[in-house]
Amino acid sequence: MYEKDTLCVHSTRCPKPACGSITTPIFQAATFVHEGVGVEPEYSYSRLQNPTRAALEARVAELENGVDAIAFSSGMAAETALMNIFEASGHIIAGDDLYGGSLRLFRHISALAGLRFDFTDTTDPENVRKKLQPDTKAVYLETPSNPTMQVSDIAAVAQIAHSAGALLIVDNTFLSPLFQHPLELGADIVVHSGTKYLGGHNDALAGFLVTKTPELAEKLRFYAKTVGACLAPFDCFLLERGIKTLAVRLEKQAASAESIAHWLRRRPEVRKVYYIGFPDHPGFEVTKRQCSGFGGMLSLEVDTPETARKILREVKLFQYAESLGGVDSLITYPMLQTHADVPEEERLKRGINDRFLRISVGIENTADLIEDLRLAIEK
Repeated sequence: MYEKDTLCVHSTRCPKPACGSITTPIFQAATFVHEGVGVEPEYSYSRLQNPTRAALEARVAELENGVDAIAFSSGMAAETALMNIFEASGHIIAGDDLYGGSLRLFRHISALAGLRFDFTDTTDPENVRKKLQPDTKAVYLETPSNPTMQVSDIAAVAQIAHSAGALLIVDNTFLSPLFQHPLELGADIVVHSGTKYLGGHNDALAGFLVTKTPELAEKLRFYAKTVGACLAPFDCFLLERGIKTLAVRLEKQAASAESIAHWLRRRPEVRKVYYIGFPDHPGFEVTKRQCSGFGGMLSLEVDTPETARKILREVKLFQYAESLGGVDSLITYPMLQTHADVPEEERLKRGINDRFLRISVGIENTADLIEDLRLAIEK
């Protein structure tokens, strides 16, 4: 078995390359010819499957050590499909520090369909155990969480979930298959917003569900082909191209994030830095045990709302935008962007206030990024 950085480039390739093409061709076709009556072709209609998508899915499945991966038109489309495989009367335990879009889906869409949700601090596995009910279908967590970088012990939560006959679902967007392997730690399904680190260039929306068993894959593929939230061929091409540089991008981003996190900690204007690579982070020992890197994400709380807004206004290399994981460094104001739909009381309880910023470190020169922040803070 090759290492992950090699697999990013040389993972499963298109099974029928055109004219010896190194890259997977873009099969921009909606429908395919049947060779004869009663002969079921491998590809018949692109809502079901497309050769470009098949190559991408095989690559992601191999990177995550899953039996299958299903590509969707966005991360939220993937999560919507996931929620639809559960019975309408089921119970789901979820982390209480999640991406705002996930909270919006669970509370305002999935709950209307009959699912019941309990949100808890999954950094303590016993909190999950206490929330178990006879009809608990799944435990859903992000680790690290978005945006306060909380770390959950995947193996410990998996054991608790499985003891109750429930699935464990892990959003692995922040660390990617390069730094964390939830399926190996006991997760049953891995979620990715492929828009982020897998794509890596802020130019394509995508989502993935990676499964541990063929049975789960069959359920999810049935939903995907029926609803049609599939990833288009050109976007599949962009995602596969992005994954080839995942290792070099993320290694650079992680190294820069570490330097920036330590620099921010020394600034008098910064009250707190949320970064999983600090030895005094509450989840540091778990991170060292279940991850091979700390990633390119961090958050911070500054001294005043004016400082936060000044940074957003004055940065030049960092761009004020609502995404993460790309080659460009981005800075986000969660209270107005990713978590705008979360009730204020709940946001404030988690520390997501008007002094809280989230940073996604890109691949620019580290010293230039630090200088950009310094100039913005001291403006």
